[in-house]
Amino acid sequence: MTSGGFSLSWIVHGLLGVIMGRLTDRFGPRVVLTICGFLLGLGYLLMSQISAVWQIYLFYGVIIGAGMGGSWVPIVSTVARWFVKRRSMMTGIVMTGVSIGTLITPPVASRLISAYDWRISYIIAGSVVLVVVVLVAQLLRRDPTQVRQRPYGENEVEKQKSQLETYSLSLREAVHTKQFWLTSGIFFGIGFCAYTMMTHIVLHAIDLGIPSTIAANILATIGGLSIVGRVVLGSVADRIGNRQVFIIGFILMSASLFWLVPVKEVWGLYLFAAIFGFAFGCATSESPLVAELFGLSSHGLILG
Repeated sequence: MTSGGFSLSWIVHGLLGVIMGRLTDRFGPRVVLTICGFLLGLGYLLMSQISAVWQIYLFYGVIIGAGMGGSWVPIVSTVARWFVKRRSMMTGIVMTGVSIGTLITPPVASRLISAYDWRISYIIAGSVVLVVVVLVAQLLRRDPTQVRQRPYGENEVEKQKSQLETYSLSLREAVHTKQFWLTSGIFFGIGFCAYTMMTHIVLHAIDLGIPSTIAANILATIGGLSIVGRVVLGSVADRIGNRQVFIIGFILMSASLFWLVPVKEVWGLYLFAAIFGFAFGCATSESPLVAELFGLSSHGLILG
């Protein structure tokens, strides 16, 4: 039942990514993240009151899923507008927040549930999300011209800037290009591998007879190494290009998956998690690659 609600939240998240991207291009990240912060906080508060299965699907699957749908695109799209130089590295640094959240949320949630109960824990989580996300969103601006500044590195990378402006495409124009469908396939492949593995690696380890605590640590290793991967591969992408970083990421992810098939020992699973997590850092290049190929005028919509 709970896995169904979780799966529904990711479906809603994916479907609303396009809408939230369009809203970001039109109204900026402040409006979109305010709405999404409200939905996330409301969803967690409502989860504290569930008494029937259908409420899991509505509160978590739909409302929280809708909140998550606008929590990623507005942020990375804003980074793309604020940085010309070091765009990939800065995107990687910002995206480490996702990995850090993956690391700290399970132990924090466990302590809250132990100290209070799961209903009170949802109320606390919802209140924190509602206040923090909505307040922080008010500080964001879509691009530096709104505060009389220029994108970082604009003067040093003037040629790249002019190319982005010349070749900025709308979504309608982008979907008629080969690059759009190739990049969509790349993004789908990375997302499918990563989230499928993070969903099932703990159960796989337990099926091998590994204690649940160690299995959870293996999952945490993926999250921890992805932090390193996002920063390192983001920095590398600024030097050798985003497409080359995706090639490196795919090679490492594929090698780690082949390694995983026969592995039954704990050390082998940790090695898999380390390589796979680091390779997942190549996802940092998604937003910069979209900016590179299609420009910034419809960046949020195309990325979504």
